[in-house]
Amino acid sequence: MVTVLAPDVPPEVHGGGRFVLPRRNFVPAYLKTHEEGRLKEKVEEALSALADCTLCPRNCHVDRAANRFGVCKSGRYARVASAFPHFGEEDVLRGWRGSGTIFFSWCNLRCVFCQNFEVSQMGEGEELTPRELARLMLRLQEIGCHNINFVTPEHVVAQILEAIPHAIEMGLRLPIVYNTSSYDSLHSIQLMDGVVDIYMPDFKLWHREHARKYLLAPDYPEVARQVVKAMHRQVGELVVDENGLALRGVLVRHLVMPGLLEDTREIMAFLARELSPDTYVNIMDQYYPAWKAKSDPKYGEINRRLQAREMAEAYACAREAGLWRFDSRWRHLRPPRWA
Repeated sequence: MVTVLAPDVPPEVHGGGRFVLPRRNFVPAYLKTHEEGRLKEKVEEALSALADCTLCPRNCHVDRAANRFGVCKSGRYARVASAFPHFGEEDVLRGWRGSGTIFFSWCNLRCVFCQNFEVSQMGEGEELTPRELARLMLRLQEIGCHNINFVTPEHVVAQILEAIPHAIEMGLRLPIVYNTSSYDSLHSIQLMDGVVDIYMPDFKLWHREHARKYLLAPDYPEVARQVVKAMHRQVGELVVDENGLALRGVLVRHLVMPGLLEDTREIMAFLARELSPDTYVNIMDQYYPAWKAKSDPKYGEINRRLQAREMAEAYACAREAGLWRFDSRWRHLRPPRWA
């Protein structure tokens, strides 16, 4: 059967058909894993790890199964800040009905420029049981979202895994997106192997001293390099259906920051060299001073907007490295009023 591409899907997305998987041939990874009996094993392993938690690189060794917590401030259950069809995500995710985002509260990083600090640092939200989290996924599917997009999942991998069998029983069939800061443990990414369809790591900074100052995590660059490569080994380059909707693969985000173009240069070179020149990349210009970057003089050098020349140089770095699949706005749609 011939696969016919929608005419508005750009070549950066479909690659002349190389990166197209017909929708009729797609089965979410977690369904296969569930049918093989491996999902239950993953849930048991993850829940067991909570008792002496090293499920993120902070390695707090606290008993989260007993509702204690460490850096992430999350105990036995996941706290959710919001869940809704998101029309601000990449076109390959938002489509025309939105990406089904579930924003988890708290975070294992301490980014001084965080634009969602009310959620990540102050913990706004509500704790949900596994079944309640599963029902949230189903509600997003029923609304018509194209995928389930877990935002800031690094510290709640066990809780997500625990909810997925319930969601499968309720009828979940959408691709799962793992939308992460890249500060994950390799153990967590291994647990998510065969569960996640689309990894969306945000590779923030390359240099250790920058990560120490702006993320309060000096080991971030090394961790990010390891887990992004692990993600790519699992799912490969981003592939889409006939309408340009992501089905499987890695989509890397990078937020360009003022005065830190050397980090951008190194990250782009790494992606092309260690993953693939065909890596799908969103080079983002949305930086603005927020949280401590806006109020603390210690971070005065990033208390400004990006300049146009910085974005131009960021793209030049990426092209020089050999990358070419850059995300852009190509769907022309008006989100519904309730979005």
